[in-house]
Order: sequence, then C-alpha cells, then structure tokens
Amino acid sequence: MFFCSIAIIALGAALQIIGTGLIPFIRNHGGSFYAMISMIAGFLTNMLLDYVFVWELDQGVAGAAIATIIGQGVTMLIALVYLLRKKQFTLHIAFSKLGKTAADIIKVGIAPFGLAMSPNISLIIINRFSVSYGGENAIATYACIAYIICIIYLIFQGVGDGCQPLLSQCYGEKDDTRMKSFRKMAYAFALILSVAGCIVMFLMRNSLGILFGASSEVNIEIAKIIPIFLVSVPFVAIIRMATASFYATEKSMYSYILTFIEPVFMLVLMLILPPLFGGQIMIWWSTVNARILSALLALLLKQRVDKEDL
Repeated sequence: MFFCSIAIIALGAALQIIGTGLIPFIRNHGGSFYAMISMIAGFLTNMLLDYVFVWELDQGVAGAAIATIIGQGVTMLIALVYLLRKKQFTLHIAFSKLGKTAADIIKVGIAPFGLAMSPNISLIIINRFSVSYGGENAIATYACIAYIICIIYLIFQGVGDGCQPLLSQCYGEKDDTRMKSFRKMAYAFALILSVAGCIVMFLMRNSLGILFGASSEVNIEIAKIIPIFLVSVPFVAIIRMATASFYATEKSMYSYILTFIEPVFMLVLMLILPPLFGGQIMIWWSTVNARILSALLALLLKQRVDKEDL
C-alpha cells in the first residue's frame, strides 16, 4: 500500500509542478487574490476527497494520495483558466533567446528552490545526530515539532512570496523609496506574525503533540522542547524576508548564501556543542543557534546592500 501511494503521487507530480509553477505567474501579473483562490480550492478539494476516499471508501494511504493529486489538478486547472482568460499564458520564446531565458530562470530560481530544500537538509542533519544522542524518542519529538512549527514557516513563505513581485517592480522602476518601504513592511509584518505564532504555540504546547497524533510520552517531550525552538522563529522570519528581498532585486548570490548557510552552521555546531556541553539538548540548541547566526548574517548582508545602494 505504501509503494502504491508513492506511485500515485509520482504519476500526479506533473499536476503539482504545473500548478505550483503557474501560481507565481498569476501573482506577478497582479492576480494575488485569484492565486490564493486557486490554492484554497486545491486544499479544500484535497480535504474533502481525503474524507471520501479514506473514511467512506476505506482506500487508506492510496486514497489519500489520489485525493492529493486531484487537489493539485484543481489548482492547476483554475490557474490555467485565469492565465488563458487574461491572455497572459504564452509559450512563444524565440529559439535564440531560449538559453538566456533558461539561465535567468535558474539564476533566480535557485534561492526559492533552496528555501524548500534547505529544511530537508537540516532535518537529515538533526536526525543523524539525534540517533547518536537521543535515539528514537528524540527523532519522534523533533518530527512532530517540525510539523508544528512549519505552520509558521509557511506563513513566512506567504509574506515573502507576496512582497517579491512588489519589490521586483520597484527595483525595475528604480523606485528605491517605495522598495524600501515595502521591504520594511514585509519585515515588520513577518516579525509580528512570528511573535503571534510563538505566543499561540507556547500557550498550546501541552496539547500540540496530541493534536498531531503523538504518544503521551512524546507529547510531554514536545511541551518541554518546543519553547527552545520558538526562540528561533523571529530569526527565521528575518532570514526568509531577506532571502526574498535579495532574489527579488537581483542580489542572487546573497540569497544563495542565506539559503544554504543554515545547514552548514547547524552541522558545525552539532559537531562541537553536543560532545562538550550535554548531548541531545545541545542538538536542539545547535539548531536554534544556527538560525540565529543565519539571521545575523542576513542583517549584515542587508546592511551591505543598503550601503551599495547609497
């Protein structure tokens, strides 16, 4: 059944790739609200069909996989309708410009791709060291914490994706005043959301594990450990906004650095701190400190860019 569900997801991957790829087109053409509607329609379809296939038709994991790809297909179709209706969808690129266009896309796309991949690299590092110090219980604890805290990170992604077209437009128009205003607004909004998210999760910390299906033992550990990870949330907000700002304004190298530096910091700290200061608890603090260091680096790079623009 497990391999069957993977096969279903693999077959439907094209729907996700096309749907996810079209959403930025809609946003960058001024259709942010419609892009949101497209994604919400896909989510709701997925949730409804999860109930139908898993609960009513008893299809298990395979049913959940089918619901997922149908939901992604709904997002793709709605996005296509918008682009075709607005006549903003074209495949006409001169062959002579194909290489340059592809290179430009890759140059800008590495950063957002890395933002999606970097947490997975970090997860591998954390789990690898947790095996040595905390065992299966520590891995189960972090797995649940990662799912929980990812909710806030996805909100940051929404703020970053939302401000990127505005920053790009102002950068293209050489309107530095408006660009800096939008950037400050994005930083402030992300930080406010990070604090609000931390407060909610701290108050709910004793029941978060149960909500995500963890055992009572793991739930107790989550309640004890999650305040440590909440310390790093505002710093993650800074990293995400800085990265979005850099790749929106053709500072691609800075965005690459911020995207991939966190796992590097994490690996170095985990090689040093746990053996010296206390095992598994230092795995958690190494993760937090890596994000704090990355945020400080983001601020330094931002300050350097601001000086270059003077």
